[in-house]
Amino acid sequence: MASKFEPMQNDLLLRTAKGEQVKRPPMWVMRQAGRYLPEYHKEKGSKDFFECCRNPEIASNLTIQPIDHFPGLIDAAIIFSDILVIPQAMGMEVVMEEGRGPVFPHPMRTPDEQYKKIMANEVDVKESLGYVYQAITLTRQKLKGRVPLIGFCGAPWTLLSYMVEGGGSKMFFNAKTWIYKYPQESKDLLQKTTNICIEYLAQQVVAGAQIVQIFDSWAGELSVQSFDTFSLPYLKQIATELPKRLASMGQATVPTIVFAKGAPFALERLCESDYNVIGLDWLHEPAEAYRIAQKAGKVVQGNADPGILYGNAASTTAVVETMVRGFGGGKQGWIANLGHGITPYAKPEALEFYLQEIKRIATAS
Repeated sequence: MASKFEPMQNDLLLRTAKGEQVKRPPMWVMRQAGRYLPEYHKEKGSKDFFECCRNPEIASNLTIQPIDHFPGLIDAAIIFSDILVIPQAMGMEVVMEEGRGPVFPHPMRTPDEQYKKIMANEVDVKESLGYVYQAITLTRQKLKGRVPLIGFCGAPWTLLSYMVEGGGSKMFFNAKTWIYKYPQESKDLLQKTTNICIEYLAQQVVAGAQIVQIFDSWAGELSVQSFDTFSLPYLKQIATELPKRLASMGQATVPTIVFAKGAPFALERLCESDYNVIGLDWLHEPAEAYRIAQKAGKVVQGNADPGILYGNAASTTAVVETMVRGFGGGKQGWIANLGHGITPYAKPEALEFYLQEIKRIATAS
């Protein structure tokens, strides 16, 4: 597949993810292709969110928008998609409701007939999620080597949470009920989801993804003990088994990123895994997180609070200075990002200034 794509003009992200020394940190932002950009709304029009995901032409255009909007400031594209395409492939209905986000009209409240049906369903990942791979290939062709393309999936625990809660949650009553009342059924569902994640990521690489990220958005809802039981083993398995699956397909391995939001306690645990890069949210102190990761030979990614984009220039500069200093000056072991996705309320100019400051301060350090 690689022969179908033009040579890389900017491989800064890939070199950094492999631990190499660089002149400045690579920069990209979670949810960088999204509602905060005016051109997003023009491309999306009246189409449903998942309709855009399933349209390779639209998905590729949305993926590339931030690269065009911030020339010279974004060092990677991330495919426009959603972590919940996996539950959809498993047979669950997911809709995107305005003002509420993703909703499962029929969540799994107990290990009932729906659960048994999903567990018995043999998911053909290559077939059912073919539109994602088409979008990846098309995006790589359109990028013409300008920047690398990131593929991704949701982590098993986070996907289980959505599948049983029916959407986002403040209490996670149903997800907690599952792991404490139905621990074996939970583990069985987590394992099935893990297997699908591995194959899904492998197929993304075949299609052209050059690095992949696993989003454990709800990791912080678990206690340390529960994280060690219901999240960490499956995250580790993805990192260990994905290279093996790629090798069996005749594919070269790619760098991997794991992002466990809200779980600072997980940093050292994840540093013991096979991931190349550990994503950090804003709960991490940069210097301490960098010290821990460097000791383990890992790269970090992050980590400013997205809320700084609502503030003034002086506040942004102060945060960037702390990050650059804490992350060793930015010449090795750090991918600059936010500590979570950019929100729809952020102004593009604020993000542009944030990225410019990272580039200015890190280059001069």
